[in-house]
Amino acid sequence: MARTSSPFLPTEGRVVSCVQGALAAVSGIIVITSCKDVKFDRHWLATTYLWVFVPYMVYDIHVMYLRHWYRCKDSKVLNGKDHFSTAMNSLLQKEFLMLVHHIATLTILVPIGLFLRGEIGDFFVGCLLVVELSTPFVSFGKILLQLNLQNSLLHKVNGAFVLITFFTCRILLFPFMYHAYGKQFGIPMYKVPFNIPLHCNITNAAILAPQIYWFRLICRKAIRLYSNSTSSKDR
Repeated sequence: MARTSSPFLPTEGRVVSCVQGALAAVSGIIVITSCKDVKFDRHWLATTYLWVFVPYMVYDIHVMYLRHWYRCKDSKVLNGKDHFSTAMNSLLQKEFLMLVHHIATLTILVPIGLFLRGEIGDFFVGCLLVVELSTPFVSFGKILLQLNLQNSLLHKVNGAFVLITFFTCRILLFPFMYHAYGKQFGIPMYKVPFNIPLHCNITNAAILAPQIYWFRLICRKAIRLYSNSTSSKDR
């Protein structure tokens, strides 16, 4: 991938994502391990880190737009309104689901976490922060691609960590939350969905659905990556 001629370096955005993902995951682990009562125990990080998360999400949306803006600039689409509309069309076409995810997080999940849930559920906020554990590996993989290291051993090892952390923290996390709730209240895990408010199940399903879609894409990329590696060795 050619480097953009702009003063904005895409790598900088990836580094910020790596740092944010690590901080969010560590914060989430601290909250989870500190809240013995999954419903009523409190930890200050559960709300404090959400205030950090808001500017990051706004920043990341801005970075996504800049990435497409400079790509259009490199493509010689330079006349004002056409440049903006082309960049927006590129953003919406290539990163629509990610954009929806960011906007929904800012307008729905963060307000729930900060204002609407009352003084309950810090444990589950911590669980959702742990979702970000896969972000440093995803972002680092993209940095390696920008450095043309897609065939390196480091890229393959990082790819394995992407698969493991994404599946564990973005897919298995949801059964874990239901299990934790059921264990505390003496309810079998399969009965938990029928013992919690409907909106909790809907919210979890809405968060989980894109994770499954993205994990499918990651698996397809991993198959291509390791298949190409095996083919190269057989030659």
